This record gives sequence, structure tokens and C-alpha cells, in this order.
Amino acid sequence: MSTRLPASRPDPDRLLVDIADYVLDFRIDSRAAFETARYCLIDALGCGLEALSYPACTRLLGPIVPGTVVPNGAKVPGTSFQLDPVHAAFNIGAMIRWLDFNDTWLAAEWGHPSDNLGGILATADWFSRTRLARGEEPLPMRRVLEAMIKAYEIQGVLALENSFNRVGLDHVVLVKVASAAVCTWLMGGSREQIVNALSQVFVDGQPLRTYRHAPNTGSRKSWAAGDATARGVMLALFSLRGEMGYPTVLTARTWGFYQVLFQGRPFRLPRPYGSYVIENVLFKISFPAEFHAQTAVECALQLHPQVAPRLAEVARVSIRTHESAIRIIDKKGSLHNPADRDHCLQYMVAVALIRGRLSSEDYEDAAAADPRIDALRALIEVTEEPRFSADYLDPAKRSIANAVQVFFADGTRTGEIVVEYPLGHCRRRAEGIPVLVDKFMTHLARRFQPAQQQAIIDASRDVDRLCALAVNDYVDRYVP
Repeated sequence: MSTRLPASRPDPDRLLVDIADYVLDFRIDSRAAFETARYCLIDALGCGLEALSYPACTRLLGPIVPGTVVPNGAKVPGTSFQLDPVHAAFNIGAMIRWLDFNDTWLAAEWGHPSDNLGGILATADWFSRTRLARGEEPLPMRRVLEAMIKAYEIQGVLALENSFNRVGLDHVVLVKVASAAVCTWLMGGSREQIVNALSQVFVDGQPLRTYRHAPNTGSRKSWAAGDATARGVMLALFSLRGEMGYPTVLTARTWGFYQVLFQGRPFRLPRPYGSYVIENVLFKISFPAEFHAQTAVECALQLHPQVAPRLAEVARVSIRTHESAIRIIDKKGSLHNPADRDHCLQYMVAVALIRGRLSSEDYEDAAAADPRIDALRALIEVTEEPRFSADYLDPAKRSIANAVQVFFADGTRTGEIVVEYPLGHCRRRAEGIPVLVDKFMTHLARRFQPAQQQAIIDASRDVDRLCALAVNDYVDRYVP
């Protein structure tokens, strides 16, 4: 069999061209998309500010070499750092993802589209400050919102029917894809440069999910998205400097992504790119918890008043859930760190039943030392409810259902509480958005004085005013 490669370069894979065409040419007319992007922006930045209270996060932040000064660098909200766009993207991305509190997209693959904001905001801020230094106009925040909408769409549409987790790859590969595409565009890249940057993403060896699963669960899952969005920015910069691409990176025989890493299957794209994903994105509003557990925690909070006074009498706790939750967060045995605990369905439900809350502090070692948590975890039985699994994948529903019931030693029981759509679901937007805004206000209050809080709120409360602001002006409001 001949292994001779063709001498001429083939046309780029269709998927790469389609993404580039979408980024360059699609006009966003949806008011709902821009409004939701505004909420996604403030929610993600609020989550990042909250993460600054955790030394495990802050020790990774700042320049890679202490003392490095970057003229016209991108600023990192909530800090004094001003960095090159690649390291700023890592900083912002790691902050946003650290507490597992930012928005989510669930389908055949899951992920967090606001992970791309690290790359988008760092690129737009650095590019704006650089343009100002040359006497040119900075980018408006509208470009940031447009880039967010398109990044969400790229990541989310690719996730709809393509499961990277089933072949052992982590979902942050899609952050790298989306960030590379929109950051190349933000910096004025051409169609060819976007295609080249995207091809470089797929040539990269992709992250394994090792750090998300027992017995290896660890804190890398909190900075993996920052790493991915930063890598997207770096590959965008390489492409803009003229670095070549690899046109059939997906489809090449023997050496292509599909053959090497996706079991020979091409990606399936069930819908065209538009603004569907951001309009239907899931917000984590009430508590930081892996999203497949959100409704289970809502159930547990409703049961808390009945269960907390009778903890010593609990004989069994039943959780009916969907298949993805079982595959990702059904854990028994020892939990070794906060990253392990916030991806354990039983731990999250136990804490909510015992304490009537679930906060980031509840995953820390001191909180986890409460012996009641592991005692109750041992009594929790998790089973799949086929209807929940079907509705999770139904594009007309996209529910994330859980049902919780507690049984006592004397034969009595609570009623079963069923919650199919979490507070952050698009079906509960009217109920959820005011709570989302309160969440943002809480995060601001923990970091800034009242006058600075008000300056941020004034700039963020109206989408038209926000769109007109220069990116650097908006980011400056978050600098201490």
C-alpha cells in the first residue's frame, strides 16, 4: 500500500471554513442574544472576582516571570496585573472557572461557554490599549459581546451531538476552538488566518479528562479552561504573524483528528451557527455545583427543614437522576480535595440536606471534616431515571432533572421532590435573572468600595450603553 502524500495542498476542511465564514460574516440581529451576553459577561466576571478569595487560585495568577512589565498590556479584573494577552487570558479564564460557578452548556458534550471570556476580554483590552497608543480608536464593548455570542455558538453547536468525553478528551478543546476563531477575528484576522488558527487547535494534542475523575480528580480542572482560552489566543497571534495552517487536519487519513482522536467519526452538526446557544445557555445562579447536580441540590434544599432535625434517623436517601450525572458525578469513597467534592453528587446533596445551603466554602477541607457529611453520603442511593435521560437530550426540553426522597428508620419518609429545570435554565429566565444580578452585586461588594461598585453597575446595567463603551474603559472599572 502506498503512503505517498500528495504534493499539492488540498482545500481546507469544510468545518474550518464554515466556522471562519460564520465569525466573519454572520450578522447578529437578536436583541435577546446581546441582552443575554451582557448577563453572561457580568456573571462570569463576578465569578472571577469571587475566586480571588481563594489562595489556590491566586497563586497561579500574575505574569509567568514576576516583575514583568507589559506596555499596553491587558488588565486582569480585581487585581493590579497588566499582562500580555496570552497570560491575561489564562488569568481571567482561571478566575472565571475556579469555583465552578459560571454558565454551562449541556448536550452530548458539556462545557462552560463563558470560559472563552478570558481570551476575548484579554485580547480586546490589549488590542484596544495598543490602538490607543498608536492614536487609533479602541474597540467598543459591542465587539466583546459579539465575540462572546459567536464563541458560545461555536462551542455549543459542536457540543450538541459530538461527545468528546466518551473518547476520553476534555471539553476544553472546544474552548480552544472558539477562542482561537473569535480572537483572530477581534484582531482583524482574515478568513485564511482564522482557518489556519483553527487548524493549529486541532493539531494540538488535546487534554485528557484524567483530572476530572477519581482517583485523579484535582485542581487542574479549575484552570484547564484558562489554559485552553490562552492557547487559543496564542495560536491566533501566531496565525496573524503568518504561521501556516494544516488544511485537512480533521480529515487526513491516518494522521487527522478524526482518525487519531475521534474513533474515525466526523463531527455531526445538527444546526447552522446563529445565536441559539447564548440564548439558551444555563446559568449557575444559586450555588456553585457541577450542573448535573443543580436540580438535585434544589430538591435537597426544599427537604432540609424536614431532614435536618432527624439526621440520626435517616435510613436511606434516594436520588433518581439522568445518565450523564451518573457518568460524571456519582462518586463513593474518599474525596480528597475541593475539586473532588464539587463533582460528587452525593456530597452536594448531603451538604444541602444538613446545612440548608451549598457555597464554595462547603467544599474546603475544614467544612468537609464534618462527620455528618460522609455518614449521610453512605446512605445515598443513585439510580438512573430513563425519562430524565431522554429529556436531557431532547432539543425541545434540554432538562437536567433530579428527584430526591429521604426515608427514615421508623418507616416514615418525606415526599419525593422533583425538579426538572434548574433556576438558571432558559425556561426560568424571568425568575432567575433578578437572582443572577443579586449574585453579581454580592461578588462586587466583596471586592470593591461602594463608589467603584456603582461605577461598574452603571456601565453594565444597560446593553446599549455597555456596547458603546471602549473595552479599556470598561475593564478599568474593575481595577482596584
